[in-house]
Amino acid sequence: MKIHGPNQTNFNPYKNHIQKQQEYKKDSNKLDQLEISNQAKKLQENSQPSAERSKYVQDIKKAVESGEYQVNPEKAAQKMIAFWSKHR
Repeated sequence: MKIHGPNQTNFNPYKNHIQKQQEYKKDSNKLDQLEISNQAKKLQENSQPSAERSKYVQDIKKAVESGEYQVNPEKAAQKMIAFWSKHR
């Protein structure tokens, strides 16, 4: 017995879904891009530490590595108290 209705033999209800998947795959092959404005580049340059600051940090690192760096506990405590007093 043959039934002839609105569904034809070459009708594929998943065809649209398959086409959408293929379009999505084409779109997903695009590479992400990042553009940094000139103003942002200038801000990055300004955020670089000065030569004096870099030398100071390197001196501290050397002192810590050699075991010569001494911490003043009173000064450290005062700075912590001052910091937390501001952020209450």
